[in-house]
Amino acid sequence: MREFQTTPNNKDQKKSKVTMGQAFKTIIWPRRNLVFIGLILIFLNRIAGLVLPWKSKTLLDDVVPSKDLSQLYELLFIVAIAILIQATTSFLLTRILSVQAQFLISELRAKVQKKVLSLPISFFDNTKSGALVSRIMSDVEGVRNLIGTGLVQLVGGIFTAIVSVVLLININPWMTLFVLIPISLFGIVALKAFKYIRPIFRIRGKINAEVKGRLTETLAGVRVIKGFGAEEQEHKIFEKGVDKLFQNVKKSLTATALMTSSSTFLAGIASTGIMGIGGYYMMDGSLTTGQFLSFTMYLAFMIAPIVQMSNIGSQLTEALAGLDRTEELMNMTPEEEIEDRTIVLDKIKGDIIFDNVSFSYEKGKEVLHNISFKASSGSVTALVGSSGSGKSTIAGLSATFLNPESGIITIDDNDISKVNLNSYRKNLGVVLQDEFLFEGTIRDNILFPRPNATEEQLQQAVKAAYVNEFTDRFDDGLNTLIGERGVKLSGGQRQRIAIARAILANPKIIILDEATSNLDTESEALIQKSLNELMKGRTTFVIAHRLSTIKKADQILVIESGDIAERGTHEELIEAKGRYYDLYTYQARI
Repeated sequence: MREFQTTPNNKDQKKSKVTMGQAFKTIIWPRRNLVFIGLILIFLNRIAGLVLPWKSKTLLDDVVPSKDLSQLYELLFIVAIAILIQATTSFLLTRILSVQAQFLISELRAKVQKKVLSLPISFFDNTKSGALVSRIMSDVEGVRNLIGTGLVQLVGGIFTAIVSVVLLININPWMTLFVLIPISLFGIVALKAFKYIRPIFRIRGKINAEVKGRLTETLAGVRVIKGFGAEEQEHKIFEKGVDKLFQNVKKSLTATALMTSSSTFLAGIASTGIMGIGGYYMMDGSLTTGQFLSFTMYLAFMIAPIVQMSNIGSQLTEALAGLDRTEELMNMTPEEEIEDRTIVLDKIKGDIIFDNVSFSYEKGKEVLHNISFKASSGSVTALVGSSGSGKSTIAGLSATFLNPESGIITIDDNDISKVNLNSYRKNLGVVLQDEFLFEGTIRDNILFPRPNATEEQLQQAVKAAYVNEFTDRFDDGLNTLIGERGVKLSGGQRQRIAIARAILANPKIIILDEATSNLDTESEALIQKSLNELMKGRTTFVIAHRLSTIKKADQILVIESGDIAERGTHEELIEAKGRYYDLYTYQARI
């Protein structure tokens, strides 16, 4: 299973490591009012919690010996009020901060998703979709421990521990000193463990993304898997991935268990020592029974938050590791740099010129070599040639999905690398060979480029692409659910929906990549008629293996090994009896 890869556009990408200071500045400080309320509530909660050990001493040393019932009732009332305050503040803490934390998670997910969509096509070519889902949905979840109760509990725990230490010293300094020695040792162990755990959490996010990515691919390609009887093979690959994830979790659990067992052991030593020292002081009369009980209860209040802080520390470490990966994604170079793409197109004619354009997917391996041609406004340019010759690369460059390595592509005399992508793509329509349809209805998919189109405009697109030829036979017509990726439709039906979608978009530039490849002869004849209408007055690039569909193209470019081997109209190329003639006559014989 491959590791996460950054794209060539992001070579300068540095691995991010988010510090607590950065997290405080960007996440906590903007929500300081809520955090401040949370801190007040946690302080009230912890102070109320100290009432019980304080009043326990009074009960044993004053109330019981004096047999004062009125003082007993007063003591019980104060303890009950303290318990009520504890319960109320605990509820408010969860209600206010946990809800805010979940809101922050939803905000961050939306922000990361927006960033991902701004990245170039090459990024998606190198990254599994399942891995991206994991990064958008899972990596940001840890922030609930920053803005939620986690951080506030950490602060509250520190506050409780400090107050408890002061009260313990006030009761007996020597007993307190004995307690602080094992607690200090635990602090050293915890700091070492946190330093060890953070890289593990970071790697876990990466492994988790890989496993989810493979699972997403497996589910999407289940027909291929079953068609080749490869279920066991896929199971082994997934099993290997989840085992890798298990080994990572096992490492972090080992470190966490070390902290937990250390805290238990050291707390046990402290408690044992306190029993001995406290017993000695009570026997010589320098420590009362009430003071000893208060000391042990205060001790619990000091140790409990320290142990709790070790768990919260693990949560905060996991949160920072997730933010590391999120920040890494957010620092990637977007597809459209504002300072570079300043030309905003309003209305375009559609003149596209390739001037000595070269392109390579990998450094040193050019797939296009100094390509030059002009596609005039309203013309049809057909790209033909063998598989891998560079036809789809030219189409990708025309659609701005790719950027040339050298040379210039212009749209209406504007350098396309300086043009605002949104303003260009609003004038672009694309119909691919393996057209993607979204889960939902046929209507939803056709309306995708223009959700606010009128019913009349929708029906025009439906009729132009002959979609109604099969939807009229469906009980729900255009409201028929098509399943994930349109799995309930035939290839020809999916293609006609894709063409209707492009017709509704009303683009000025159209790219048809094998647009009729999935159609039977009858459907192809219907679609060819609608495509002829669609292409009128629009600059069109057609990639086609069926050469019979491009006879009327204004120019045909024969692409071989990244070069334009021939160019001309259908008649001119037939007359030249070159590569196009060989391809055409071969298909005619078939």
